[in-house]
Amino acid sequence: MRNRGCMSAGTIGIALLVIAAILFFWGKNGYNNFVTKDQNVNTKWSNVETVYQKRANLIPNLERTVKAYSQFEQETLTKVIEARSKATSITVDPTNMTEADLAKFQAAQGELSGALSRLMAVVEQYPNLKADQQYINFQREYTAIENSIRSETVYYNEAAQDYNTTIKTFPNNILANFTNFKEKPYFKADAGAQKAPEVFTN
Repeated sequence: MRNRGCMSAGTIGIALLVIAAILFFWGKNGYNNFVTKDQNVNTKWSNVETVYQKRANLIPNLERTVKAYSQFEQETLTKVIEARSKATSITVDPTNMTEADLAKFQAAQGELSGALSRLMAVVEQYPNLKADQQYINFQREYTAIENSIRSETVYYNEAAQDYNTTIKTFPNNILANFTNFKEKPYFKADAGAQKAPEVFTN
C-alpha cells in the first residue's frame, strides 16, 4: 500500500510538471505573439506619422509660392499655417495610445486637411497662381501624399484589428489581461483626414 501511495504521488507530480510545462509554453508563445502583433501596429503607426509629416513638410513651400502673389487672400493661407502648427504639435505614443489620443490627433489632421482644401479652392480664382510651376508641383506631391495617408491609415486599422482580435479571443484574453496588453484604437472611417482631395481641376 505504501509503494502504491508513492507511485500515486509520483504520478501526480509528473502530471503537475506536464501541466506546468504546457502552461509555460502556451504563455510564452502567446506572449511572443502579442509582442509581434503589437510591434506590427507600432510600425504601421510610424508609417502613418511619416506620411502626415510629409504633408506638413509641403506647407512651407506652398506658403512661399502663395506669398509671391500679393493679391492672394492671406487669411486663407494663415489658417493653413495655424492648422499645420497645431497638427504637428500633437504627438501620440503608440505603445499607450487611447481612443481619445487618436481622436485628438485625427481631428487636428482633419483641420489641416480642411484648411488646405479651402486654400486650394481659392487658388482656382487665381489663374496665374494656379499655373505656377511650384504650385503644380505642390498639387502633384500633395495628391500623392493624401493617397498614401488613406492607404497607411487602412494598413494601421488592419494591424490594430488583427492585434485586438488576438488579445480578445479566449483564452488569449486571460493572458493579455495578466500581461497588460490593451486594445488599440482605430482611425474612424468618416475622418476628413482620410479623404483624398477633390479640389483640383484640369
